[in-house]
Amino acid sequence: MASARDLMTPSPHTIGASQTVAEAARRMRQAHVRHMPVLEGAQLVGILSERDARLVDAVAGDKNCLVSEVMTPEPFVVQAGADLKEVVETMATRKLGSAIVVEGTQVVGIFTTTDALHLLLRHLVIDDLRGI
Repeated sequence: MASARDLMTPSPHTIGASQTVAEAARRMRQAHVRHMPVLEGAQLVGILSERDARLVDAVAGDKNCLVSEVMTPEPFVVQAGADLKEVVETMATRKLGSAIVVEGTQVVGIFTTTDALHLLLRHLVIDDLRGI
């Protein structure tokens, strides 16, 4: 049984709740990521997506808007040992782009739709090798 830990992106890029959305967007572009867990100190308080940041820029154009004002509070969080099948099923059912992976309360990774696509690709390659 695969777990979230097995396929997560470890040590994800994070952003502080008191940072500006403009700073978050800059860091997302720089790191080539679409989701950032939002921390207040070491505590997870939300998630910011690239879409959230773009929407703020397009609608409000407010360069000083804080991450805490636009983040999604209470993101989908799973323990590192969570069954990957259940994580993927929940993400698909709820149409979520990511799951934040924790050990206890510490953020240790993120599992995104891109990670899920890599898993799918691996399975398709294996099926091709088997001639299925």
